[in-house]
Amino acid sequence: MLIVPGAEAFGSDRLMPETRSVGPDGEVFLLFPADAPAVRAATHAQDDELPAVLELTDVAPVSVPHRIRGRAWISGWLTSLPGHAGPGRMMLRLEVGEASVDDLWGAAKVDPEAFAQAAPDPLVSHETELLQHLHAAHGPQVRELGTLLGDRAAQGTAVRDVVPLALDRFGLRIRFSDGAGHCFDTRFDFPEPVRDVSELRRAMHRLFEAAQH
Repeated sequence: MLIVPGAEAFGSDRLMPETRSVGPDGEVFLLFPADAPAVRAATHAQDDELPAVLELTDVAPVSVPHRIRGRAWISGWLTSLPGHAGPGRMMLRLEVGEASVDDLWGAAKVDPEAFAQAAPDPLVSHETELLQHLHAAHGPQVRELGTLLGDRAAQGTAVRDVVPLALDRFGLRIRFSDGAGHCFDTRFDFPEPVRDVSELRRAMHRLFEAAQH
């Protein structure tokens, strides 16, 4: 959701871009309908710097207690880019001034230069499908990973549900819950970062094999 001065009164659906992407210099490109509040504000501002904040909410693609995995905020200055979108659309450019994230791994500021240089995780476009597949087709094997926790498995929670929560090149995060809202997460790191889905399959097989011994 893109928050700009004067647009607070509009519903959140009017503030959500149709697409977003990151340019080579770290700028964020946002596609909106031409009559969207953010477009009107950016067009009206013309040469003035229009402050804006892009708020992103990361929701787990599987059903788990507390499905929001994290939030991020990118603040900066918004300008319109006429001629960069099709009819009835307008492309907006957000120049990044500050960024921060608060997710399963903790809260932190993100340096704009680091943001510009960061590369997408190689599994990012596959994560939703992979987590849903693990949950639907490999539930017993995912549950077996709890045997790797040893004494940590208890943690005051009588485990009933075991659901894969997040997946990236470094490892798999699983949420254990008792079905009444009490839960804890555990991350299983791969021996080395995976570079594609093929390497992920091998890493997952090794993880499942370790849980069986």
